[in-house]
Amino acid sequence: MLFNSYAFLTFFAVVYLLYLVLDLRWQNRLLLVASLVFYGWWDPRFVLLLLFSIVLDYVCGLQIHGTESLRRRRFWMAISLIGNLGLLGFFKYFHFFVDSFAELFGTLGFQVHRPTIRIILPIGISFYTFQTLSYTLDIYRRRMQPTTSFTNFALFVSFFPQLLAGPIERAKNLLPQIEKVRVITPECLREGFYLLAWGLFKKMLVADNVAPIVNHIFAHPEQASTADVILGVYAFSLQLYADFSGYSDIARGLGKLMGFNIMLNFRFPQFALNTADFWSRWHISLSTWIRDYLFVMLGANRRSHPRTIFNLVLVMTVIGLWHGAAWTFVLWGFYFGVLQAGQLLLLYMSPRRRAPRKSGVISFLFRMFLCRNAVQFSLLLFRSENLAHFMQMVRALFSGFALLPEFFLYLKWYCIIWIPVNLYEIWQYRHDDHLIVLKQEGWVRFLVFAAIVFHGFMIYLFSARIPVAEEFIYFQF
Repeated sequence: MLFNSYAFLTFFAVVYLLYLVLDLRWQNRLLLVASLVFYGWWDPRFVLLLLFSIVLDYVCGLQIHGTESLRRRRFWMAISLIGNLGLLGFFKYFHFFVDSFAELFGTLGFQVHRPTIRIILPIGISFYTFQTLSYTLDIYRRRMQPTTSFTNFALFVSFFPQLLAGPIERAKNLLPQIEKVRVITPECLREGFYLLAWGLFKKMLVADNVAPIVNHIFAHPEQASTADVILGVYAFSLQLYADFSGYSDIARGLGKLMGFNIMLNFRFPQFALNTADFWSRWHISLSTWIRDYLFVMLGANRRSHPRTIFNLVLVMTVIGLWHGAAWTFVLWGFYFGVLQAGQLLLLYMSPRRRAPRKSGVISFLFRMFLCRNAVQFSLLLFRSENLAHFMQMVRALFSGFALLPEFFLYLKWYCIIWIPVNLYEIWQYRHDDHLIVLKQEGWVRFLVFAAIVFHGFMIYLFSARIPVAEEFIYFQF
């Protein structure tokens, strides 16, 4: 069931009307049942895996908290880790590791017969696995107490607005909101409807309408030139951002309508000044999860400089592997790790580490340009189907300027879609506020919303694609 479908519109309307007339206990029960139905809509078998993770960490959380024995606490924490990561590893990475080992032994002259098991990747498993693991890890670290309500914990793990593609919520933030009475104020409704509408706009009118440009250029690397590849990468950057941040906005908007505050997952990543800054703005729930539960465990930056650099490269590689079971994603994460390690190494080598001074406009734009293009190049790996496809795209990037026949049509269409959206987000960025439009006077809000509606209408009017409910890109992760 897609957010951008009539089925979900009907589903949410029924759930929301019932939600408004129930008390807290029945609201939570309703949301839990609705979340399981929502998840089971894709494949009812996946619900069993979700319930396994819920029961596992509910029991482990109680057992970890209920004993003072370090040995027993470690035992139950290990059960949680093995159970959750074992499921994730089997369903997401089984074929990847088997195929990789088979290819490795094949290069050494050994013939390996690969198993013929067909494994379907459960949708959203990477997200809810990390979400439920944060619960047991925080209890193990004595940073929170477990909930005694199975219903509330199950709702925390399966809450449908952010179940499939995040944000990856923490129990310390979401569970207290589940356990207390939620008040739906006029401000919640106003912000909720705005975030919902803006998220759908980014997904359906921006992301889905630049997708044909990306698909055509990446499908024909043998025909593409330097300019074609650059346009394809920039178009994919816009598609990926609008698609993923659009999902997060919809999730936050749905949460607001029900009185929940779901964490911000994107904070204007297109204006980052370096790759470390980029990852503090892009997919914030994942980068902070990796920082708090893996980077800190490895010693963070409290070790020697070489160890800190190694840890940084390692955790960024893990982020890459989290995104997908392919060497392109591993190298994508490693690429960011190397860039951030190089940045850290330059800092270590600096004779004097002064506090950063406010840069001028030219310096700011230059640093933003360098960072954006470093990120854009990485998307060749992210979007390529495999390493061979990536090498084809790299060769095309340096192949010259024999343009595709559709190049100027694609460029015009990209600019029509991108420029108004970028101008709007510059305004938001300058105020560091995604909801700045709601804080303006009535006539300003009217003009802004009228401009957005007009822009959307023009995209719809001149788009050659038939409007359909397209899946979100991050569903595959």
